[in-house]
Amino acid sequence: MYRRFGVLLAAVLGVTLTAAAPATADASLLGPTQHFPTEFSLPNGWQPEGIAISGTTAYFGSRADGSIYAADLRTGKGAVLAKGPGTPSLGMKVDGKRRLWVAGGTGGDARVYDTRTGALLAKFQFATTDTFVNDVVLTNKSAWFTDSRKAVLYEVPLSLKPHRTLELTGDLVITPGAVNLNGIVTGLDGGLIAVQSNTGKLFRIDPRSGKSIAINLSGQTLTNGDGLLREGRQLYVVQNRLNKVARYTLSREGASLAAERTDARFDVPTTVAAFGKRLYLPNARFTTPPTPDTAYTVVAVERP
Repeated sequence: MYRRFGVLLAAVLGVTLTAAAPATADASLLGPTQHFPTEFSLPNGWQPEGIAISGTTAYFGSRADGSIYAADLRTGKGAVLAKGPGTPSLGMKVDGKRRLWVAGGTGGDARVYDTRTGALLAKFQFATTDTFVNDVVLTNKSAWFTDSRKAVLYEVPLSLKPHRTLELTGDLVITPGAVNLNGIVTGLDGGLIAVQSNTGKLFRIDPRSGKSIAINLSGQTLTNGDGLLREGRQLYVVQNRLNKVARYTLSREGASLAAERTDARFDVPTTVAAFGKRLYLPNARFTTPPTPDTAYTVVAVERP
């Protein structure tokens, strides 16, 4: 069954799924992007939030039912890779084994899919009440997930062994009922960095002790901070309802604003992934009441 599905999906996306490069592939080897579409559509009613790119394939989860959609960046065409469980699929990343790691939102879980077949490889149940598993980052050993309702991180070994819950201490203060910790990336020192959406604060987190330290933003506030992307010392922060993506330069002293970009096509973008010289952002359209016919798009912009 899964082999037939993979052949069908490959026919829609070209050879991308059967010859996909790992998530760390050098995009310069995959050809220029000037002829790639700078905007393309997702299925009506999809309600996207997260994005992950591997090779020339981009993956998008549905807030509506948790399904996964795969699109070819060269054409903008795509197809459903996997049907969801009925709970959301939010932040996501692809590892070197072409597995898609997905944060499960109100489902309180994480799921791992085979990007070649759409098969569900594993599910990890973190919590069942007052939970919102929002985003994920991969290290060389683990996947780390934020929970926007709790002062915790969830660690899942890449070997798919049982997870552990890391209690967070220090500067982070959780506001009940709000969207707290959201986007997460690796830090410069082997630690982790996460943004708190409701306060606009950025934190360094020690993955061993759980201690959180607020990063000095030189007077700036990351209001509505959502998805994060780090490239060296450059940290890209999507500020969803502000319809912009900001670039901060990280240092030992903190982080300083280097540039910002907005775009007339932005309609509450949430997360970001890079390919070549471009950043790709799905429009979540939080301010538009969702219906089965609501249109959703993905926008590509030059890095700010």
